[in-house]
Amino acid sequence: MKVFFSDLDNTMIYSYRHEIGKEKICVEHYQGREVSFITKRTQELLEQAREQMLFIPVTTRTQEQYDRIDLGIGIPEYALVCNGGVLLVEGREDRGWYETSLASIMDCQEELRKAQHLMESDENRSFEVRNIRSLFLFTKSREPEKSVEYLAQKLDTGRVEVFQNGIKVYVVPKKLDKGTAIRRFLEAYGKEKGKDIFVMAAGDSIFDIPMLQCADLGIAPKALEDSGMLPKEILVLRGGRVFSEAVLEQALEMGGSR
Repeated sequence: MKVFFSDLDNTMIYSYRHEIGKEKICVEHYQGREVSFITKRTQELLEQAREQMLFIPVTTRTQEQYDRIDLGIGIPEYALVCNGGVLLVEGREDRGWYETSLASIMDCQEELRKAQHLMESDENRSFEVRNIRSLFLFTKSREPEKSVEYLAQKLDTGRVEVFQNGIKVYVVPKKLDKGTAIRRFLEAYGKEKGKDIFVMAAGDSIFDIPMLQCADLGIAPKALEDSGMLPKEILVLRGGRVFSEAVLEQALEMGGSR
């Protein structure tokens, strides 16, 4: 049994700001605008992947944000949203999964409340502070490096991580990461199916590193390697190709050989 966990933004789909060639398909509309795209080749490869393996999107997006995306391959059987804190089964939330996620980070709630106050008072903040279902916090900053440094100095980094992704700033409990979510899923799914599972994962940001590390095959772009945070055992795809296409071709090649 082959399972392919994949991040979405900048791994499978790209914003209108990202150049991916002329043969692209809009997969997300927001407020009447076309905002996210995939290449035609990516959609073809995704269709092949769904025939050969279990394809599971794993994203920091909320369910509402995730639901805006239509990859053109039908609703995935499973998806992990909110950085793995929420499991969707054929598009519907598994309430038990969410409750277990909340219970696992109960000892971080006070730190998240403290973080929200600090983020709201940050002079560099350029967006509202959003508490994502009591799982993690998100905002934007005019100077995200300074915001991250400020928060890291004030918070208990033994309990929470402070991340920057572009201008976005996050405070996330250490127990809530994509790697933990994948291990939880595999434990439940593997027992249910009673099969040996070969796990592949792909992602482009520091949010994805725990997921890549717990896969049999983790795939990342050179940009993540350049950050200096990527473990050596992760497969890095180099070259000028669109990452989504290169990832799927690699996954299909490896999946077909198992």
